[in-house]
Amino acid sequence: MKTIGLIGGMSWESSLEYYRYMNEAVKQRLGGLHSARILMNSVDFAPIRELMVSGDWKTVGDRLADAARTLEQAGAELMVIGTNTMHKVAPRIEEAVSVPVVHIADATAEVARAGGFSRLALLGTAFTMEEDFYLGRLREHGFKVLVPDADDRKLVDRVIFDEMCKGLFLDDSRAEFVRIIEGLAAQGAEAVVLGCTEIGMLVRPGDTDVPTLDTCRIHAERVVDIALG
Repeated sequence: MKTIGLIGGMSWESSLEYYRYMNEAVKQRLGGLHSARILMNSVDFAPIRELMVSGDWKTVGDRLADAARTLEQAGAELMVIGTNTMHKVAPRIEEAVSVPVVHIADATAEVARAGGFSRLALLGTAFTMEEDFYLGRLREHGFKVLVPDADDRKLVDRVIFDEMCKGLFLDDSRAEFVRIIEGLAAQGAEAVVLGCTEIGMLVRPGDTDVPTLDTCRIHAERVVDIALG
């Protein structure tokens, strides 16, 4: 079993889910008392969020590259960025380490393709929903991708940073997310990518009939597949 390096803390709520999903996947695969070999570098999210808002993505990339190097030096044999949005700086992290960086959008695309989907809706931070680092990656895999309108993108982004990243998962926000998801399905989306690693804790199985792709779980399980060979 290879040692997984997890860059976490963005937010720590979803980092907990990564840890749980990876260990559950190892248990399912190997049984008994087996658990995942994981090293985590959990960063302080507040200063990184300030850099994001100010547009200083170079410094964000440098800090996460430092976190990745620390993990590699400690023995990590593959790298996981435990957040969708920070894949904006994935190329910087890939440059900083010699071990593979498992991209969350690639893992999600594999599952979507296996599910027979071709038209996806995408929810996430404004960066994820609006910029090419994620949308473009899914489109390179051959998917048509729909996103909410401007007002709903603002709502989703606000709920992520003002609520979910602070551990708040509110019924009113869940209802709004379900409304947005079902509206995108009415526009032709066959499944929705929960493109923020906290959304799967808000929108739960059974909240909507629209198929959901929980990127946190998908990413974690793909990493375990690689770690176990």
